[in-house]
Amino acid sequence: MTDLEYLKRYYDGNLEEAERRLQNGEPVQYIVGNVDFYGYCFEVNRNVLIPRFETEELVEKTIEKCKKKFVSKIDIVDIGTGSGCIAITLKKEISSNITAVDISKEAIEVAKKNAQNSQVEIEFLHGNLLEQLTKKYDVLISNPPYIDRKEKIMEIVKQNEPEIALYAEHHGLYCYEEILKNASKIMKDKYLLAFEIGSMQGDYLKTYARKYFPEATITVERDLQGRVRFLFIDKD
Repeated sequence: MTDLEYLKRYYDGNLEEAERRLQNGEPVQYIVGNVDFYGYCFEVNRNVLIPRFETEELVEKTIEKCKKKFVSKIDIVDIGTGSGCIAITLKKEISSNITAVDISKEAIEVAKKNAQNSQVEIEFLHGNLLEQLTKKYDVLISNPPYIDRKEKIMEIVKQNEPEIALYAEHHGLYCYEEILKNASKIMKDKYLLAFEIGSMQGDYLKTYARKYFPEATITVERDLQGRVRFLFIDKD
């Protein structure tokens, strides 16, 4: 389905105005105001990143691993929740208590609304990465900003989606490094960490993670397009 066909099917406002916005380079998801993610509908606006297929894959892989690994209700934290799509989907699919964190107050408001619309209970915290976390978790999941500021990206993304959700310092690695060097303090004895990563970041992050999780099994996995896309840190 093309963006125009999607617009005509799902937009219920002034179609002529909506087509003009589309022609001017605004993402169709922002115009319509929602997006399908893992079979659920989430509201999105310019305060949050538009969920991608790769993130659906991250969620699917995490659900599979959790169902094999855990037999009782678990505690999950989602770092950089954005629209809340990861946290809410995991709450729907896994017996869990969910905490979701974001540095953007505006993103938190979008995520709270999505949780309300989805009729799920999630603890939302406004803060930077792990700073607000005081309890321990079975699972940490994150799709943080990971684009190097020097990297060229599609103009429609650059001009519309929130910069804070796209770019990270240290060649896009800053958030991973900060999470990994501090995460052991908030993980239970048996744990899973799951990340979406940039296609060129796998080798570095696998080595970096091993410094802080020497007893864990650390794997890098590819997405459906064959690109390196996920990092998992698993300890029984």
